[in-house]
Parts: sequence; structure tokens; C-alpha cells
Amino acid sequence: MDNRIKTFLFLAILTAIVLFIGSLFGKNGLVLAAIIVVAMNLISYFFSDRIVLAMYRAKPASKKDYSRLHSIVEELANKAKIPKPKIYIIPTKMENAFATGRNPENGVVAVTEGIMKSLDEKELRGVLAHELNHIKHRDILIATIASVFAGIIMFLANMARFAVIFGGGNDENRGNIIGLILIGILAPIAALLIQMAISRSREYMADEDAAKLIKNGEPLASALLKLEKGPKVRSGAETTAHLFIVNPLSTKGIAGLFSTHPPVDERVKRLRALKF
Repeated sequence: MDNRIKTFLFLAILTAIVLFIGSLFGKNGLVLAAIIVVAMNLISYFFSDRIVLAMYRAKPASKKDYSRLHSIVEELANKAKIPKPKIYIIPTKMENAFATGRNPENGVVAVTEGIMKSLDEKELRGVLAHELNHIKHRDILIATIASVFAGIIMFLANMARFAVIFGGGNDENRGNIIGLILIGILAPIAALLIQMAISRSREYMADEDAAKLIKNGEPLASALLKLEKGPKVRSGAETTAHLFIVNPLSTKGIAGLFSTHPPVDERVKRLRALKF
């Protein structure tokens, strides 16, 4: 199934879950949840680029010191028909990269010092093409929408748990304690799994479109294999892991179910199966 269709279906499922749980608490419960979560995510949407760049102490990449990097990004941006994004360097040995910005006009690409040293030019082009496609397809906006729905579901699930603890808000709730317990436990898990599935579908799409942009899937496949073997961080990147081209956190075992990224082996397999 096409990844664009998958994204639409996942968002539709999130919407259905919100409407179903909200109906249990009436109009006021749903409206309150929506106002709080939408407000929080709007702030994140408009200021997330500044926040994440500050978190990683990213600095603007000067044209003097990174002339080749600027040249590659400009060339790929022209091919993708988007404005050239701002370019930042993250001072760390971790081998990774990410894109941010609420739209193509405010796009940002950040690469680590580690990735600049570990990849050859063809591999770096593949990575940058991937990140530029995230910007082109407004994946930050898609992620924000998914977060809004997931956040509302979490809020309503908490309300369900409180309704159980304090005897329910009305006779109908008190008569459906088992249903409220199940909603309080299962709804947040379902919302998180769907949110992660949306993120993974966007990664697959960015991989495929990056390969099409440079007319070769092998450079990005080779880069992903190198980056997967690179050093991981133990903690501190949970809230921003979805931004990076490979997950900066270890996702072995059950943690893989909640990973924002598809398995690298599967991504490489798909890239190498593309024909040009």
C-alpha cells in the first residue's frame, strides 16, 4: 500500500478513536482535551526548530568552512523544487542528521560532525536528499497533526482512569467501569502505536523519494548501514528521536514496536529493489 494512503488511514483511525472516547464524556470533555492539546502542539509546531537546534547546540554551517555541503544542499533543493533550507552543524561524534521547520520556506537541515566524517560524498547526498524530502512533504506538519490526535487520546484516557478512581462522572460511566478501565489502558497504547506507524511510513516515503531525486537508491542504502552501526545515545533523545534519519536510541527487543523508524535492513532492502 502506498505510504501516503497509509498516513491518511492512520490519521483517520486516530480521529475515530478520539471521537469514540470523547463521546463517552460528552461534548465538554472532548472540547477541553482538544483546546489544551492543540495549544501545546501549536507552540511546538512554530518553535520546535529553534528548540531542537538549541537542544543539540547546533551552529549555522558557514559557506567558508562547509562550501561543499552548501553546494550539495543547494543542488538537491533545486531538483526538489523547494527553497534552499538553512544548514546547521551539530558538534557531536554521533553519526546522524535531521530536518525540521514547519514548511519548505522555513526548512532546516542539521548534520552532525560525525556524519560528515563517516560518509563519502555520494552517501551524504543520499542522506541530504532524504532530509530535503521530509521538508518538501511537510512531514513536520504531519507529525504535529498526529501528535495532536495522540495527545487528545492520552488526555481522554486519563479522564477515563480518573472516572474509574472517583466513581465516574455520571451514572452511565459508573455502569461501565470495565469499559473505562480498558479505554484508560489500551487507548494510549493504540494511539502511540499508530503515531509510530505514521512516522515509519513517512520514513519509507522519504527514502524512496530521495532515491528518485538522485536516481540511485544505493548511496542512501549504504549510508543507512553505516549509520546503524554508529554510536547510540542511552537517553536524552526520546522526544526528538523521530527527527533523525536513523533512530539515535537503541530499539532492540520490544522497544522496536514503539520505534519511530522502520528497521534499517528493511529500508535498505526497499531502496535496493528500486529500479531507475
